[in-house]
Parts: sequence; C-alpha cells; structure tokens
Amino acid sequence: MGLIRAPASEKDAAMTDQTQKIALVTGASRGLGAAMAEALAGRGYHVIALARTVGGLEELDDRIKAAGGSATLVPVDINDDDAMAQICHSIHDRWGHVDLLVHAAIHVPPLAPMEHVDAKDLDKTLATNIRATARLILNTTPLLKAAETGQAVLFDDPEQADKFHGAYGLTKAAQMRMAASWRDETAKTGVAVHMLIPAPMPTATRGRFYPGEDRSKLADCHAEAARLLDQLSL
Repeated sequence: MGLIRAPASEKDAAMTDQTQKIALVTGASRGLGAAMAEALAGRGYHVIALARTVGGLEELDDRIKAAGGSATLVPVDINDDDAMAQICHSIHDRWGHVDLLVHAAIHVPPLAPMEHVDAKDLDKTLATNIRATARLILNTTPLLKAAETGQAVLFDDPEQADKFHGAYGLTKAAQMRMAASWRDETAKTGVAVHMLIPAPMPTATRGRFYPGEDRSKLADCHAEAARLLDQLSL
C-alpha cells in the first residue's frame, strides 16, 4: 500500500518489470473502474490501481489475487499534484512504461438547476474532472509513449447534456474535448487515445442521478468492462 516501491532485487526483477504489461487505472475502487481493473488483471496486465478508498482497493486486490492476477494499490486523491507526479515517477523507475491508462475517476455533484449549483461542489467538479485530467495527461503521456503500443481510455457520457446536469455536463464535455485534442496530437507519436461510451450500469454515480431507477435493467459492470476491452482487442 502507498507509493510504488522498487523490488528488493533490481537485478532479478529488471527484465520482468520492464517487459510486464502495465495498466494504470484511476477510480479503481468501485464501479466501472474496479471492473476494468479486474478484467485487465485477468488478461495478463499488472494493474496499478488508484483510488481514494483504501477499503475498496483492498477488496479489489483480494479479488484480483483470488483470480490469479496481480496489482499494486495506490490510495491517492488524483487532485494531489505532487502525489500524482511522484506515482508516475515511481512507475517509470519500476517499469519504465504504461501500456494502458484507464481514467475512470470522476466527481459527480448533486443534480441541480444551474442557478442553484453549490460553489464548493462546482469547484470540486472542475478540479477533479478537468484539471486533474489535464495533469494526468501531462504525467502519463511519457509513460505511454515509452510502451510499444500505449493506449489511453476515457469515458464519454451521452447524458451529460440533460437538464440539471449542468455542472457535471460542462466538465464532462471539457474532458472529452481534452481527450479529442490529445488523440489528434498523439496519433502519429505512439499513443492511441480512445473515448468509449459505457452502457448504463448500476454504479454509485448513476445512483446519484437516478435514485429510483430499476437497477435490474442496467448492464453489469464486469460484462461492460469486458465488452469495452474487446472493442480495443485487448
């Protein structure tokens, strides 16, 4: 737990560390982020799982290990610039690259008319969904370029334009604009950026938007993770 540490024997571990397929997953303690982490571990990736919730990360680690996979747990708030920079530096020192970035961390403010959006909720949403994403791109692009076929996944949400979604929707739209620019800028320099649209799932995020919804009709997170990874041929 904590920041990534180098193996006890650098000589013995150097080759396996440098050749290991690495997936960095934010928002990995629950919902789609956790499901993506589990699916990637099952497909041969060593998963570096980032989230604020320590208990959720430990439960994720138990499930990954029970299925024969491996993970490094990193409890962190992605809004902590220094910690995120140090984590990426540690990844570089240990593995030298990241094959796949899955950015599932998101902050969802309460639904409200724009005239009633709370200033603190708005500030946190802007910080997490826009600023932290921009810093994540800055910190991970060198790691993704160091991989032979580095890829990044961000998630779009068609419902972002619905009424009462203004604070969430404006940040999600900005995040997708950043992702599109990043995709076009790196198209010829070794990073494939994907903006995928998950089906509605019974996540805590959706529960805040639709508290009375019949969740039995929603897609299973693990099935959806497998479907999305299949789109990338992973």
